[in-house]
Amino acid sequence: MHKYLTYSAFGWLTFTGFAHFAIDVASQYLRGKRPPGIETTLYYGLHSSYALGQALFGMLCLSLASRHPGFLADRAVAAVCLFGAAGWLAITFLMEYREPRITAALFLALLVAAIATSGGARA
Repeated sequence: MHKYLTYSAFGWLTFTGFAHFAIDVASQYLRGKRPPGIETTLYYGLHSSYALGQALFGMLCLSLASRHPGFLADRAVAAVCLFGAAGWLAITFLMEYREPRITAALFLALLVAAIATSGGARA
């Protein structure tokens, strides 16, 4: 069960990161939905860094999970993952849409479940 929860948590993070970038950055840029200006630059910068950071961290952890399936049993790794999830959830309150909040909260729930089923903490 732990393996499936780990892959689903970081797979979800990777998928939603790429989807967020495609929908909120690339799609809006290609359709010209936002007029040029400082607010548009900040919008694209916030959403790009948020989405691509999620996708890259998710891919890194998926790679790590394939090599070391029990890596979430390490307290330091679990703490870094939880701080990352809390950070992404905090950033979503700066965004005007609620969907990033939902996806970040779902990742946090999957991550907590994966850590809870990791089989004990190593020092």
